[in-house]
Amino acid sequence: MSAVDVASTLPETDAPRPGEVWLVGAGPGDPGLLTLRAAEALRRADLVLHDALPGRGVLRLIRAGATVVNVGKRKGQAPVPQAAINRRLVEGARAGFRVVRLKGGDPFLFGRGGEEALALNAAGIPWRLVPGVSAGTAVPGAAGVPLTHRGIASAVTFVTGHDEAGGLPGAVDWDALARLGGTIAAFMALSRLDEIALRLLAAGRAPETPVAVIAQGSTAAQATLRTTLGGCTLAARRAGLPGPAMVVIGEAAGLAAGLLPAAADGADVPAERRAHA
Repeated sequence: MSAVDVASTLPETDAPRPGEVWLVGAGPGDPGLLTLRAAEALRRADLVLHDALPGRGVLRLIRAGATVVNVGKRKGQAPVPQAAINRRLVEGARAGFRVVRLKGGDPFLFGRGGEEALALNAAGIPWRLVPGVSAGTAVPGAAGVPLTHRGIASAVTFVTGHDEAGGLPGAVDWDALARLGGTIAAFMALSRLDEIALRLLAAGRAPETPVAVIAQGSTAAQATLRTTLGGCTLAARRAGLPGPAMVVIGEAAGLAAGLLPAAADGADVPAERRAHA
């Protein structure tokens, strides 16, 4: 039985009802990583407000006739302000629509799902969360990069690479992260990689610390750059990797070459060749 067949057998309670808003995780980009409940929600939604998703194949699951609105943000740019998104969710639910807010990865992990849930609570709108496969774990995994490994990394810290305005997050204690050790998985960090590297190096992280930069992870366009903390800025610039990108820093990232799944024609080789040319 295919995933589509399985999803169609889910009960009515596993899809939005009129007047409800579902905050749905779209996963990291590969449509095959969408959950069955998320797929069913898209098939029954009347209104879908979606992020700027790295893999747009998920949008093909939205039923014909539904209203689909792109409200995505990229690196501090928000053509549709968050307040306007919140208002549209409330208005859609009050109009009796079955509303889906489709968000990349997981809505509650750097997805601003909490802000939207609070706005819905304040308006008295019923909502439900459909967790998504987070890019924080799926993207490194798709590139053969473990976040933890016995004897090498027993802790992982997830951080955002930029704040709402596009700058390096001031609330992140980079000195503490450098002392903590383990693995750092930084979301949307490519544009601030030079600053992140400098902060970690200044706080004592070794220049030879392995780094993996994974662009457009889990999609057909995935490209992986394996480098070091001391050389990552120049290597990333030479590679010209597109966003969005996940940056993994730590000894576990050094295992990437040995754990990389077999791929036709060495799918991640071109970026590395450009980087080390």
